[in-house]
Amino acid sequence: MPLPIVIADDSLLARKVLTKALPPDWDVEISYASNGREALELYRAGRAAVLFLDLTMPELTGFQVLETIRREDLNAFVIVVSADVQPLAQERVRALGAVAFVAKPVTPEALLPILKEYGLYA
Repeated sequence: MPLPIVIADDSLLARKVLTKALPPDWDVEISYASNGREALELYRAGRAAVLFLDLTMPELTGFQVLETIRREDLNAFVIVVSADVQPLAQERVRALGAVAFVAKPVTPEALLPILKEYGLYA
């Protein structure tokens, strides 16, 4: 059974780059969100065992999505993928419950160790 994942980014190009950075043989079912509100809706609908989350998005930012997940005590597995590589942003997303932070542009070499570390990919 494929693992449901959501790629949440307001940039179509960024969603495509992240999709191509995923292992080609990883058995996943990908849903896409172009803003934070859509990402939460997909998560609540059971479509996101793993949520790849950009920080700068309309409607709800990635920070707001993480705050909502925390406030509602949702058991979300979130990997933040962002161009905002400032140490403060990275610390904040981890404090809000993200398991990892990956800088854009994302590469397979950056993602694979994280997926393996958490047993998502063998």
